[in-house]
Amino acid sequence: MVGPRPPEPTGRPYLFIGVRIRMAAQAQTPSLNPTRDDFAALLDQSFETRGMVEGRVIPATVVALENDFVVVDIGLKTEGRIPLREFITDDGTGAPKAGDIVEVYLDRIENALGDAVVSREKARREEAWTRLEKNFAAAETVMGALVGRVKGGFTVDLGGANAFLPGSQVDIRPVRDVGPLMNITQPFAILKMDRQRGNIVVSRRAVLEESRASERAEIVGNLKEGEVRDGIVKNITDYGAFVDLGGIDGLLHVTDMSWKRITHPSQVLNVGDTVKVQIVKINPDTQRISLGMKQLLTDPWDGVDTKYPAGGKFKGQVTNITDYGAFVELEPGVEGLVHVSEMSWTKKNMHPSKILSTSQEVDVMVIDVDGEKRRISLGIKQVQSNPWDAFVSSSPVGSIIEGEIKNITEFGLFVGLNADLDGMVHLSDIAWDAQGEEALARYNKGDVVKAKVLDVDVEKERISLGIKQVASDPMADADFRKGQIITVEVVDVATGGIEVAFGDGNALRSFIRKSDLSRDRQEQRADRFSTGDRVDAMVTGFDKSSRKVSLSIKAMELKDEKEAIAQFGSSDSGASLGDILGAALRDKK
Repeated sequence: MVGPRPPEPTGRPYLFIGVRIRMAAQAQTPSLNPTRDDFAALLDQSFETRGMVEGRVIPATVVALENDFVVVDIGLKTEGRIPLREFITDDGTGAPKAGDIVEVYLDRIENALGDAVVSREKARREEAWTRLEKNFAAAETVMGALVGRVKGGFTVDLGGANAFLPGSQVDIRPVRDVGPLMNITQPFAILKMDRQRGNIVVSRRAVLEESRASERAEIVGNLKEGEVRDGIVKNITDYGAFVDLGGIDGLLHVTDMSWKRITHPSQVLNVGDTVKVQIVKINPDTQRISLGMKQLLTDPWDGVDTKYPAGGKFKGQVTNITDYGAFVELEPGVEGLVHVSEMSWTKKNMHPSKILSTSQEVDVMVIDVDGEKRRISLGIKQVQSNPWDAFVSSSPVGSIIEGEIKNITEFGLFVGLNADLDGMVHLSDIAWDAQGEEALARYNKGDVVKAKVLDVDVEKERISLGIKQVASDPMADADFRKGQIITVEVVDVATGGIEVAFGDGNALRSFIRKSDLSRDRQEQRADRFSTGDRVDAMVTGFDKSSRKVSLSIKAMELKDEKEAIAQFGSSDSGASLGDILGAALRDKK
């Protein structure tokens, strides 16, 4: 019986093996027809050779060194040749000797010349990858050296495998010159590995941070809150300074540098200064240390209630101006706020910078003090004379003043009383005989007028004046009775009637409507009158409280007609109305 047929060789290696089998069979067996045992031996030999798979690291024996090449035997019928430089290390050692067993990388079993293609350098790289994968899985640091610069970072040699070191992972702080770090073996942490892509990312910063964290933990453990230490200023920022306490930095905030107001830390400290600080607070979780300098000095706010009692007057210096007021320093470290409403008696709705300036020395009064909250309320106007009180003393209610019209508004006139105060004349207090726009039209900005002080409200800071009150009220002496005939003067002709003036100096005004201009409807036209005409009219109504006198020409004519008819006869008796009125007029004459 014939044994089972061996599988058909597949792929290039098996074609090569098939050739080897035929060659070996011809060489070992002189007979042209090998026996079954000979074929089985050759088949077993082919399976051994088939175990060598390309792309793996295999052991090899150094056969000889020839012309800068190392000849190695990998168990095949041909040897492999490896350049000697792949064995030489940086220090010039590492050349193998005949008989040495070395690890090589089988790249190809046979090339075009029938030689095995092997590499010592690739074998070393594979060894490095295997070792680094173990280190990465165990989260262990690896040793390496910076050997070159690439875009975005550096190349690190990890003993046969190259890795990428990003620029941000070189150190904890940015490094301007990496020259001193080049070609120096140092520890790195592996952040990422991808064997298929041949990508390794490492970090030097992670190792430094871990080392620093352990050192910080040890140093922080030896520190205590309230302890006083000497430190060196390493860096200054807008919000404070970092002080080195001997291996660990603490933050000295700008508010903890001095009891006095400081706008920037550079006003007190410089980089490199040795300072004495107190440990204010230690955060065990974040290992952050807060420091203070002012805590080593006497707190100026101690006993501030006694030093600056409410109602006391003191001198101070303006240190800062804001939209809502100004801060005044009473002594180093003690400041009070002068609110904008407490700066001036008369300058209202004005920015504090228009009233005060920084570094200006001012007199202030303490309005309120709270030592616990470290707050002092100050006032500047309280140490100055109150112009409202002075005005009440010099010009009490009822007195007559004289001033210039500063402004004219839709509701009245503002009259300047002095450099600081203004009084207001309301529309209703401008004239007895005019109202509204007509009254305002009589005055212009800059006119000097006399006015009577009607009321002064010191708390609300208001002064009410009256121009018409300077003269007597013509209505007060007026005495009109219903049915009285008076002579008036036309001062204005309108579509709906005429406006007339009467009384002493024509101080009183009234409006005669169109329907009251005549008993004859055809004569009820305002355009038949002209300004300056003097006409008679009857008083049909008089109300002194509302200052209203109602007049009518029509009522006067009807009254005259009625009296004439009663006295001279009725038109029904044969007399004409003209005759009756003519007789009445002749009788009056």
